[in-house]
Parts: sequence; structure tokens; C-alpha cells
Amino acid sequence: MDIVITYVNGLDPEWQRQYSEHAQQPMLVKRYRDWGTLRYLLRGIEQCMPFVRKVFLVVSSRSQVPQWADTEQLVPVLHSDIMPAHLLPTFNSTAIEMFLHRIPGLDEEFIYFNDDFFPVLPFQPTDFFLDGKAVAGHSASRHAGSLYLQQTRNADRLARRAAGLAPAAAFVRPQHTVTTMLRSESEELYRKEEAAILASVTTLREPCNLNQYLYSDYLYYRGLTVQKRLSNKHFSLAVAPIGRICAFLRKPSRALVCINDVQLGERRFQRYRRKLLAAFQERFPHPSKYELKTENAYD
Repeated sequence: MDIVITYVNGLDPEWQRQYSEHAQQPMLVKRYRDWGTLRYLLRGIEQCMPFVRKVFLVVSSRSQVPQWADTEQLVPVLHSDIMPAHLLPTFNSTAIEMFLHRIPGLDEEFIYFNDDFFPVLPFQPTDFFLDGKAVAGHSASRHAGSLYLQQTRNADRLARRAAGLAPAAAFVRPQHTVTTMLRSESEELYRKEEAAILASVTTLREPCNLNQYLYSDYLYYRGLTVQKRLSNKHFSLAVAPIGRICAFLRKPSRALVCINDVQLGERRFQRYRRKLLAAFQERFPHPSKYELKTENAYD
């Protein structure tokens, strides 16, 4: 199986230039800020998921690939490699998620990681895929009071249609964790609903968007999922003290952790960043094969 990571560094001058030219609103800092934790995601993959075949890093341009990355091991994929040219540039991760299955050389079984998810304890391959099916947990919901839930509902409705099911008032809501996908099924869904998928794509996030759950919901409705929740812990910097997050990293009780960014002042961000990187460095002190070994761990 492979892993796909979407990544953006909002400090990249080339990315900032494109954003200022094409986006019609101020940049939401928390969505594009780089905490410097990508290398620890990769170290976690190497140590906790040694069965992974390839790791692909999806970025807008070559300038987004970290200088410390060994691109013989961490395979860069540009948005232009998988998305139609007329949809670019985009600064909308939900738009990019519609096209991950088009990555050249991607394995049939792959796992989609946002860059704020980190493996911290060992996994087995069967934690993600079992007998040709994707392991995933789902729950039902009727209310879509946030942008995220509106997109989740949109994804569910289109997945139901593609699977030949009638509309329903309730929609399934996958567990907020990494997303297990089957490339051939994603390709089939895309062929069925290409027009609707393309029509949903916008430069920035909007209520009309779909999200990656489109593809996992399709597997669910096709009977191609094993219903099981992943060992996952979610922290929001809005409510969780940074000390508690760092303590978890040093002695994790779940195998996967999500650390969700929020609006922070620059001084607070820098203080949190130093503490977080120190905790990650204690957890994963050794460079992975995805890093050039001469680089400084905190760059």
C-alpha cells in the first residue's frame, strides 16, 4: 500500500505570489501555516508503518518541496500532474482530494494523510485494509452546520447516486482520521460522476465543494469497507494545552494523532512550535529515509 500526503507551506514566496494573484480573500493563516512537522510524519510512517511501499507528497509546485526531502524516497506530485489545467491554481485541499487517484504509479490500496496526522505507535497492514476492503469507521448524521459537514453531506449524496442508491435525509460521516482508498474504485466513481466532480471544484473552500469522503463513502455503499475505527486521538490547539499534547507525544496512548491548528498570534505560535518540535524530536530522534541526512532537524 502507498501513502499520499497533501502539503502546503504558506511561507513559500512563489506560493504567496500565486495566492495574491488568484485568491479573492485574505489568507487564512491556520490553513496554510507550516509547523515544521512534516519530517516527523515521515519518521512516524517509517517506524510505525514499515509495510508502506511509497509515499507521495502532493504540492502546488517544486518550490513547495522541502529542501531536506530526499525525493528519491519521497515522491513529489504536482497539482498539474493530476488536475485539469483550467482548475489551477487552487488553494483548496478539498478540490485537490478529488484527483488523488490519478497519481502516476499509485498502488491499488492507498491511505490519504492530511499533514496534521501523525503515526506514533506501530500499525499492522490489516489496520487499514483487510481482504481487499478498506477499513473505516462511519457514523450517521442529519445536521450540516459547518462548512466541513456541508462538504461531507455533499460527498455522501454524490456517492449514493454513483452507487445507484436513492437520496436520503441522513448522511454518513467517516471517522476524522486518515482515509483508506482503493484506486480502481475511485477511478470508477470519477468516470461516473466526472461532470459533477469538476463542477464542484473552486479555488478556495466553499459550501458547494465535495471532500475526500466522496471516495470512502462510495466504498461504504458498495460494501467494500470493514467497519472498524482506527486508533486515533484528536487535539485542537484551541482547547488542548500544548503541554498535554507534548506529553501525549512522549507517551502516546493511541496509534495515530491529529493536531489541529487554530488562529494563534505569532509569539504564541512560535512558542507552541518550539515545544511541539522538541516533543516530536524526542519521540522520533532519528532521520528517516525520506530525509537528506545532512539537514538540521528543526529547519
